[in-house]
Amino acid sequence: MTSRTRHPYLDHPAPLAFAHRGGAADGLENTVAAFRRSVAAGYRYIETDARVTADGRPVAFHDATLDRVTDGAGRIADLPWSRVRRARVGGTEPVPLFEELLEEFPEVRWNIDVKADAALTPLLALIGRTGAWDRVCVGSFSEARAARAQRLAGPRLATSYGMRGVLGLRLRGYGVPMAPRGSAVCAQVPESWAGVRVVDRRFVRTAHARGLPVHVWTVNDPARMHALLELGVDGIMTDHIDTLRSVLQDRGVWV
Repeated sequence: MTSRTRHPYLDHPAPLAFAHRGGAADGLENTVAAFRRSVAAGYRYIETDARVTADGRPVAFHDATLDRVTDGAGRIADLPWSRVRRARVGGTEPVPLFEELLEEFPEVRWNIDVKADAALTPLLALIGRTGAWDRVCVGSFSEARAARAQRLAGPRLATSYGMRGVLGLRLRGYGVPMAPRGSAVCAQVPESWAGVRVVDRRFVRTAHARGLPVHVWTVNDPARMHALLELGVDGIMTDHIDTLRSVLQDRGVWV
C-alpha cells in the first residue's frame, strides 16, 4: 500500500470481522442483545445504522419506520424518544440509544451507516462528547452525507467512501483517470451492485495502491467468504457471525 496515515479505528490485525447489524440472522438486528452476542463470540467490530428521533436522540436502527422489525409503527424521525423507546424489536428487545451503546461496549469499534441527513450532526456531537473518535467509522450511500461528515469532523473521524468514491476506484482500476474524492480511510463495498461485479482482484489492488483497506458487505456464504479472502480483502461484514468466525478460524486468521 502507499504511505498514508492509518486511522486508529483500523488498528487491529486484518482481516476484520464485522457483525452486520450485530449479527442480523437471528432476527434481533441492531439490539443490545445482538451486540452482546457478537461480543461474546469474539467480535470487536460491529456494523450498525443511525437514525434520529424527532427530539434529536441518535438511535441504532436501520429502517425509516418502526413497522418492519418492531411491534411499533411510525417514522422514527416523526416520533419522540419517549415513543420509540416503547417499541420492541422482535417483540422483545428495545431500540438502543447510541449513547448507551458507546458506554456499555467500550471495547467495540462501531461501523455506522448514517441513514438520514438529520442524524449526522447529533451523532457527531455524541461522538465528540464521549471522546469516541478512535472507535467509530461513519459511512453512507449518500456521497454528500459522507463528505459532510468529513467537513464537520475533520481527520479525527474515520469515514468510508460513498458510492461515487467507490466508482472512482473501480474506474481507476481500468485506467480511467477518475480519482475518488475525499479523505476516506477505507472502501466498504458490496461484492456486486445491480448485477455488476464490484470486488475483484483489480479493485482490491487499486484500493491497496491508494492505502485503502477493502471491507465487503454483506457476505453470508462461507464459499464466498473464502473467495473474497483469497482476493485479499481486508474485512467482511456478515449476518451469520458464527459462519464468518469459523471461516477465519479455518484459515488461521481469527483474532
